[in-house]
Amino acid sequence: MPSPPRQRRHQAPWRRREFLRVGLGGFASLSLPGLFQARAQAAAAASEPTAVILVWLRGGASHLDTFDPKPLAPSEFRGPFSPIPTNVPGIEISELLPRLAGIADRYALVRSLSHTGGGHPAGSLQVLSGDPDAQDKPGPRYPDWMTIANHLRSGPRRALPNYVAVNPVDAYDNFTIAGPSYLGPNYEPFAVLGDPSRPDFAVPNIGLSDETQRRRLKERVSLREGLDRLRRDVDDSGLMAATDRFESQAMDLLCSAEAQTAFDLKQEPDAVRERYGRHQWGQQCLMARRLVEAGVEIVTTEFDGPLCGRVANWDDHAVNHHVFDALKYRAPYFDQAVSALVEDLYARGLDKRVLVIVTGEFGRTPRISYVASSGGGVASAAAGTVQPGRDHWPQAGSMLFAGGGIRTGQVIGATDARGEEPVERRVGPEDFLATIYRHLGIDYQNTMIEDFSGRPTPIIRSGTAIAELMRRV
Repeated sequence: MPSPPRQRRHQAPWRRREFLRVGLGGFASLSLPGLFQARAQAAAAASEPTAVILVWLRGGASHLDTFDPKPLAPSEFRGPFSPIPTNVPGIEISELLPRLAGIADRYALVRSLSHTGGGHPAGSLQVLSGDPDAQDKPGPRYPDWMTIANHLRSGPRRALPNYVAVNPVDAYDNFTIAGPSYLGPNYEPFAVLGDPSRPDFAVPNIGLSDETQRRRLKERVSLREGLDRLRRDVDDSGLMAATDRFESQAMDLLCSAEAQTAFDLKQEPDAVRERYGRHQWGQQCLMARRLVEAGVEIVTTEFDGPLCGRVANWDDHAVNHHVFDALKYRAPYFDQAVSALVEDLYARGLDKRVLVIVTGEFGRTPRISYVASSGGGVASAAAGTVQPGRDHWPQAGSMLFAGGGIRTGQVIGATDARGEEPVERRVGPEDFLATIYRHLGIDYQNTMIEDFSGRPTPIIRSGTAIAELMRRV
């Protein structure tokens, strides 16, 4: 009888970043009995060098105040911001986003995302993994698209990880909103933590520059290989070979000048860093561009923290934020970072192979609510002050797609006059996931992965790629 999912999930507790953290001192004694077992059995993927950058708005952005303005709605819905024309006739977005308005010909908007996950965990799991459950749960039942793509696109040995999370998309409070589930920890991202806009920012354990350190590291690995040789000779499961590949990737990160360069934002001209913005979100996006340019295929970056306002996310209930003050505060950082990323991909000829997606787990209630603030701070009045907010709204939300060779300069789908429900071209979470898989060259209609019990499980249970985004010939 197969072990329960919780037990199976914890058979191999080492994460890649924890392995790297062991550094020079741990190679002689390190034992990783479960790592890469799945990878040893999986076929190497794919052909075309595509990539995806996901910009995740943790908490859910108001669609009415960003990409789906409703200027004719009643005052209790529309909010204080006016729509402005973009450089594509007929498309308008919020006045908060003037830079993005100037490059609308380089992205497409989906205004009709809709699902049933009303809580942050459920909404995130629906969007990131296609889990249809409307109820919140502690962690993912299905692997997220990032780890599935990492699993399926694993190819020859490379100096850089195939999946990097720059400020990871992984949790909401005590809930795990993304992860590998039955794929196991082998396919989790290499996580970049901290604020890359800080002068002292550095990614640890990347690119040892000292030749003596590199030599000592290689000597320890050679010693360990000698100790493991007998077990390798009798191993018939592929486990040792898989572990060898894992250690090789760690060695590449520790010793590779290519890896060191890819993560080093100081390699960028000051003018480029200024264009992205000398703030956390801008430099996260710049690092994402550097990584895909260096060959990383899956990059996620989460926009949260101090740039969001008092509660450090986009969850603009009135109890948390004055929703309109919060949006006005964070919009310049958001507008600058995302527009710079899109423009830079086009300028560097990466727009055909790199798909950028900007989304959160859902939209916000079209009807404005008024509740007393729970505390004063950035974008929030003093405790007890009644202020406006917008609550969770999975029934409708907006997404931005850029690059990837898609048809840009268009809006797909529409919501009603108050932004409450899709009235045209509803897009569900699995349509979104199928679109990503199609871009990455993954056959989402026929690909299955074994779950905890060994049963083949489809990576898409329903849904089809958004045809209107079909890449240009």
